[in-house]
Amino acid sequence: MAESDKEIPAHGISIVEVAKTGGVFAYRKDSAFNRRITPLTPMEIAGPVRGNALAKTLYSTAGTACRGTINNCGSGYTPWGTYLSGEENWAGYFTRSATDNAARGNDKSVASLNRYGRAQGAASRHGWETAGSDDRFARWNISKTGASTDGTDDYRNEMNTFGYVVEVDPYDKAATIKKRTALGRFAHESADFGKLVAGKPLAVYMGDDSRGEYIYKFVSAANWDAADANAANRIAAGDKYLDAGTLYVAKFNADGTGQWIELNIANAAIAGYAGYAFADQADVLVNARLAADAVGATKMDRPEWCAVHPGTGEIYYTLTNNSNRRLQPTGSQQGVDAANPRAYLDPEATSGTAANNNGHIIRMRENGGESAATAFAWDIYLFGSQSNGDPALINLSGLTADQDFSSPDGLWFSKNTGLCWIQTDDGAYTDATNCMMLAGVPGSVGMARRPR
Repeated sequence: MAESDKEIPAHGISIVEVAKTGGVFAYRKDSAFNRRITPLTPMEIAGPVRGNALAKTLYSTAGTACRGTINNCGSGYTPWGTYLSGEENWAGYFTRSATDNAARGNDKSVASLNRYGRAQGAASRHGWETAGSDDRFARWNISKTGASTDGTDDYRNEMNTFGYVVEVDPYDKAATIKKRTALGRFAHESADFGKLVAGKPLAVYMGDDSRGEYIYKFVSAANWDAADANAANRIAAGDKYLDAGTLYVAKFNADGTGQWIELNIANAAIAGYAGYAFADQADVLVNARLAADAVGATKMDRPEWCAVHPGTGEIYYTLTNNSNRRLQPTGSQQGVDAANPRAYLDPEATSGTAANNNGHIIRMRENGGESAATAFAWDIYLFGSQSNGDPALINLSGLTADQDFSSPDGLWFSKNTGLCWIQTDDGAYTDATNCMMLAGVPGSVGMARRPR
């Protein structure tokens, strides 16, 4: 118990104030803004999933509240000044008994749990559920142990309260922290907004960082009001723009065009999907991956960060790598396609299997430059590769030894210069360290550029 009581508060989000004094940035230890947000911090479930049967637990029998955030990865900030954090690889925190499928009556929750990586018998990453009977530990066991039909007497639905974009007001400790369920549930990396246009909806771009997962976009129901950039109640502004709208998933065509497919219970492909029986729109959002499967979206090579060019409004996504991509796939492997076109061995590899080892960066341009567009154009901005990769198969961007890279991850644009900053998170190179920061000169869809 003592070890878990130390570990659990170490997960989550830190908010710290940093000040520049005498030309040096330093952490301000006495700042009133400094705080920790942990897996035990009370939060609200906001948006369409609030109050839904899938969110009901022993902690919140109404399905309106939850505790904490875990495995936070990429981030973002809103036009009204709040912080967004993506919950990424959260499934591994939970365990299920080896007989849980039968305990659940082999109902549809089993398909959901399997799709999100928690098959029965799955062990938890940290073993917090073994620390004691207190529910701050018991919650990590998501087996059906209660007698209720709705999950209000155990934690069978606890995992459904994770996997969202979390909104925090860093300037107000009293402000409610909210999980924005309208943006879908998956392994979130960063979230970035499209260009702001008064009187038009906002777009939020997101990726699901797992092999063969998808690229998403949320479009707000509310139109942007520039006055909200200075909203007195920042979380209320988030309620306005992030709790109602439309979630889309991307499908990339071989001809350089693509569609944003709406994930809606009214879509016949979703309503009639053989792999899972969706009950309502909240179910579609909680099981966004299954909904994306149903509509035939394009399986991508681990979509990590995304960033919107401040001038052109084009959207860039890092696709870090995919060890499951094959030229001749079998089983659950993914074959190559126009948007994920490589499966190969690294030049120094003496064994192994061909895959997309080095990743690439894809970019998109909304039709008409409209955030609410349902079609787009796309191309590949850069292919990661070692410089000695075969130029016809691997080093398709013609990278040289002073600019080659692998596994792009973090991504951001300088607001003033428009330079594209790329961070790598590489484990593919075996002859040199390749975790670095690169600066790229962006062009536009149809124009290739290289890092410098």
